[in-house]
Amino acid sequence: MPITTNLLILLALVIYSLLCFYIGYNGWVWLKTTKFAAYKKTYIILMVLLSLSFFIGRFWSWIAIQFIGGFWLVLFGYSLLLLPMINLAVYLLKKKWLFQIGLGTILFFVVLLIFGSYNAWNSVVTTYEVAIDKSATEKELKLVVVSDLHLGGIVGEKHLERLVEEVETLRPDLILIPGDIIDDYIAPYMDKEMGKTLGKLHAPLGVYAVPGNHDYYGNDVDQLVIEMEKIGIRVLADETALVADDFYIVGRKDLAAKSRMTTTELVADLDQNKPLIMMDHQPVEFDEASYNGIDLLLSGHTHRGQLFPANLITRLIFENHYGYLKKDDLHSIVTSGFGTWGPPIRIGSRAEIVEINLKFQN
Repeated sequence: MPITTNLLILLALVIYSLLCFYIGYNGWVWLKTTKFAAYKKTYIILMVLLSLSFFIGRFWSWIAIQFIGGFWLVLFGYSLLLLPMINLAVYLLKKKWLFQIGLGTILFFVVLLIFGSYNAWNSVVTTYEVAIDKSATEKELKLVVVSDLHLGGIVGEKHLERLVEEVETLRPDLILIPGDIIDDYIAPYMDKEMGKTLGKLHAPLGVYAVPGNHDYYGNDVDQLVIEMEKIGIRVLADETALVADDFYIVGRKDLAAKSRMTTTELVADLDQNKPLIMMDHQPVEFDEASYNGIDLLLSGHTHRGQLFPANLITRLIFENHYGYLKKDDLHSIVTSGFGTWGPPIRIGSRAEIVEINLKFQN
């Protein structure tokens, strides 16, 4: 590892440690106004463990630690947003309302975690009507799109069962999964035998998926493809599939892959008179997709920011960070995803299943 990389990591750890100290110190100032002031050592140990919990959870499969680490990320992020304003308020009020302000802050975080947990574990169905100016044997088609499952230690069997039940009620003709099936490592998926539940996803025209960035991070993508094939889910990694001799599904590798084909290369030998539906996990390269005749581009990845105000950042980064966008003849739909990364919390977004009523018209 280059020296500059080591220095950047060290600098990041120092900054993170200072920010954790800032949060911990503010907590201690408030605790001194309560009867818990006698437990200073216990408080310090607790803050150190919380600060390390997310990192421990990434390397230790104990679910409790992973949940605590995820919740700590939420507390850490929102504390950095709120504490400067709270510090100013306490200063202006000359500490007269210190206890009440601290109590109000704790209540805010309790409500935040409850509300955010509800958004994460209770999905909504978002429906789009899309008309493609190409002919097909079937004039109408119902697609169900579900991305960013992040199956692992936190998002597991129960949430997966909810997905299967919801999709069954929609009765889709085709199911598409645009990436991030697992959360970095396949071991939790295998250990909990999640394939038995995921394999219950069925549609007359099949179930197709593409790998996302988190499917690559643990170097388990090859095994993931094998496991998906076992349960009837075809993974298209820089591949195309002609469905019912009627339309194409184009599946791209993620940007996290060591290399991936261009859209131009992927569609070079395809019949452009047939509808082209493409899955690309990250919503990028819209111009290339439009130029090469892609009719419908399906993506995930952004989680719609997952936690406000991150959605403001994703909106700036991506041409379409969430929802529907039409660019020339290209229809782009980006879903906020069904699972979560890190904390099982959503603020300003919901766990989502996308239903697309697709019409073909010449």
